[in-house]
Amino acid sequence: MDECAPDLPFFSEALPPPAHKGRGAIGNPDPRFEAWRREAWSDGWECAADDADKDAAPPATEIIPEAARSILTRNQSPDLPFDRSANPYRGCEHGCIYCYARPTHARVGLSPGLDFETRILHKADAAALLRQELAHPAYQCAPLALGTNTDVYQPVERQLGTTRRMLQVLAETRHPVSIVTKSALVERDIDLLAPMAAEGLAEVTFSLNTLDPELVRRWEPRAASPKRRLEAMAALTRAGVPVGVLAAPIAPGLNDHELEKVLAASREAGAVAAAYTVLRLPREVAELFRRWLEHHAPQKAARVMAVLYDLRGGTAYGGNDSRFGSRMTGLGHYADLLAQRFALASRRLGFCGFAPQDCSRFTPPQLAPAGRRRAADERQLDLF
Repeated sequence: MDECAPDLPFFSEALPPPAHKGRGAIGNPDPRFEAWRREAWSDGWECAADDADKDAAPPATEIIPEAARSILTRNQSPDLPFDRSANPYRGCEHGCIYCYARPTHARVGLSPGLDFETRILHKADAAALLRQELAHPAYQCAPLALGTNTDVYQPVERQLGTTRRMLQVLAETRHPVSIVTKSALVERDIDLLAPMAAEGLAEVTFSLNTLDPELVRRWEPRAASPKRRLEAMAALTRAGVPVGVLAAPIAPGLNDHELEKVLAASREAGAVAAAYTVLRLPREVAELFRRWLEHHAPQKAARVMAVLYDLRGGTAYGGNDSRFGSRMTGLGHYADLLAQRFALASRRLGFCGFAPQDCSRFTPPQLAPAGRRRAADERQLDLF
């Protein structure tokens, strides 16, 4: 029998989803809100198709304009150290397979799989919206978090510059900001961040969960290498910008053994604050991560998923444990052990945490009168 022939009858075997170089997700599952579902079936030509796909270019990135009515998002979660955030991008080209933000793509009719990494929704007027909301008479200043959903310094930011324009508004109004990123592109904005940091208005946390560049290449395919992130930490530290490390997520059997090494390397690079979270797989992320495991680490897949099942209180695939107090750190003996290890390492390395940010310097921006166009550097004068 031909070695390419399927073992099952014609049109009865589902085709495995393809893996693409430079992309994290294996497959592009349909959005959960759609009224239809697609399913691939074997027609007996898999081998020929696989050969043809070997030299095919990976899916290109598409930037899609998104009209937004507001840019600030509020939360009341006791698990988070902030109550407001802003995200100029929906979707993230970094392609982290574990990203908890993937399911948000389903809300706009796109897949949490490859669509999340290749079809990036962009709020081009994010800076103008931010200026408008900060100018509202009822606005009360508090630290604003950037990069809480998707990375504000993902690759498309190089050409779009939306994050920088938002930072310019925050610098102008002396509004405190905290940034979470896994990109060295943040170095570009040191000219804005350093003066803000000198006034207690800026801090940057780098998401770094492993020092293994091979693992990063597989599960964070378009993020900066661990070495490059540490170099960016050191660069910001030299410029006077407080830097922290977020070891997230910690995944059993994949990177949990590196926790102390990640913290030590970050401290050496200048980090003064540290935190961690345990892998959580909400909604479609569970199946996407399972497929990724079976492709990249098949010998570990069953064990990793079993530990995640226990870690998340028996939730299928270690899934969406959204309870306050446990969704970041997990439950059970494994979670307790991680917490002890983190506490001991943090104490030994001398992480002191970020200083409180100064909200007293905030000055609301002035808006142009309706219907009047002004030059970018023109300012609205006070009446008295």
